[in-house]
Amino acid sequence: MRGNNHSQQIVQKLWNYCNVLRDDGLSYGDYVEQLTFLLFLKMAHEQTQPPWRRASPIPEGLDWPSLMARDGGELESHYRRILEELGKEPGMLGIIFRKAQNKVQDPAKLRRLIADLINREQWMMLDADVKGDAYEGLLEKNAQDIKGGAGQYFTPRPLIKAIVDVMRPAPGETICDPACGTGGFLLAAHDYIANHNPNLDSDQKRHLRMEALSGVDIVDGVVRLCAMNLLLHGIGPTGAEGEPPVVKDDSLNATPSTQFDLVLTNPPFGRKSSVLVVSAAGEQEREALTVVREDFWATTSNKQLNFVQHVYTLLNMNGRAAIVVPDNVLFEGGAGETVRRKLLQQCDVYTLLRLPTGIFYAQGVKANVLFFDRKPGREQPWTSTLWIYDLRTNVHFTLKTNPLQRSDLDDFVRCFNPENRHDRTPTWSPDNPDGRWRAFSYEELIQRDKASLDIVWLKDESLEDSANLPDPDVIAGEIAEDLRAALEEFEAIQADLAAPLEE
Repeated sequence: MRGNNHSQQIVQKLWNYCNVLRDDGLSYGDYVEQLTFLLFLKMAHEQTQPPWRRASPIPEGLDWPSLMARDGGELESHYRRILEELGKEPGMLGIIFRKAQNKVQDPAKLRRLIADLINREQWMMLDADVKGDAYEGLLEKNAQDIKGGAGQYFTPRPLIKAIVDVMRPAPGETICDPACGTGGFLLAAHDYIANHNPNLDSDQKRHLRMEALSGVDIVDGVVRLCAMNLLLHGIGPTGAEGEPPVVKDDSLNATPSTQFDLVLTNPPFGRKSSVLVVSAAGEQEREALTVVREDFWATTSNKQLNFVQHVYTLLNMNGRAAIVVPDNVLFEGGAGETVRRKLLQQCDVYTLLRLPTGIFYAQGVKANVLFFDRKPGREQPWTSTLWIYDLRTNVHFTLKTNPLQRSDLDDFVRCFNPENRHDRTPTWSPDNPDGRWRAFSYEELIQRDKASLDIVWLKDESLEDSANLPDPDVIAGEIAEDLRAALEEFEAIQADLAAPLEE
């Protein structure tokens, strides 16, 4: 446990200093980003010292000693130059320093951050768990700063762990997250393989470190944090010995050139992709970004439906996926119905986990985890039975007072039966109407209106007993979420009505 305490001490130390910098108007996100740059420079320098004596990936004169040798305004301008120059480099350097800017405007505080905080630790001497846990701790604190909007990149770690525990990634498999955020799924998959396979040979270890994991995200700053997170956990190339495990890109842009054995992802919630354009009359209007791809079943501007289709195209034949999706993916008509019917036909869609509210940093989000395997083409549908676990009805979590724990998902993992998911036992029956685990046949699913997978069978106690109502902030969050969704629907209808009729 020493490692855990040590990492908590480091987080506390780094965090306390963040509060000093907040007086200068620096957000938590800005602060963690500056730490990322400086940690990388310090570790690159440490690697040139005994016992490693490696060549530094950092060009001379832009390295840690050059920072330590300066003070005052000279330090500040030299730090700016380092960030600019390293952002032009290839590989991990370019990813971590891409479009980097110095946000610490006070040279005295910058000097203290460099000399007193980061220089005092020997980061390479800390084992990967301590380094990685310390950084993860900072990312989590950053996610809690909802004002900065960082929470949208953070999937609750207990949920990630449960998903990885049932998906059971194995040595030699390739794993992708096309909306990787700060790398939570990739790290959990890496740790699962390492912990469950203590006797990996050198080739397997190298594959796990250099080739097994692949992440994509559209936001520069988040890709930077993810690259650093992986690096601090000992994943990916430290110099130019291979391709970085994470890239900055728009996953939905094009048909993927590589397929994977396993896709684990929580794509960003936000119902429509849109861009602000200026019309010929000079008025600003929102234009839906409809993703048009030859390999998609349906053309839509609904980002989540596009991600479901994209995940299908990312899978090898018989590849496995777990994707977090909002409720609208389960019931929306039009493109939604097309996607669901195709998915049930061409994949084995075998499990759906209905998630409780109050576990995401965005309030009132109603989400699910959809588990499916890609299958080769054939006449009869691949889905035979969808098992649904309802962890939402009559379950209430909050971020602060009653946060989701991994143990809250133990019953789901047990019911899922990852050792042999073809041998499952429902907990629901006519005699036990409160059972949360229930099977539905393919025939039942496709006969439902729009092939909706939004299925509820448990009695909602809060509807029957006003004393059981959830906290007011939960109710308010859910109302706000429903209103936002309704408003977006109205705006979409309005936009369609306003669009000129095609000839």
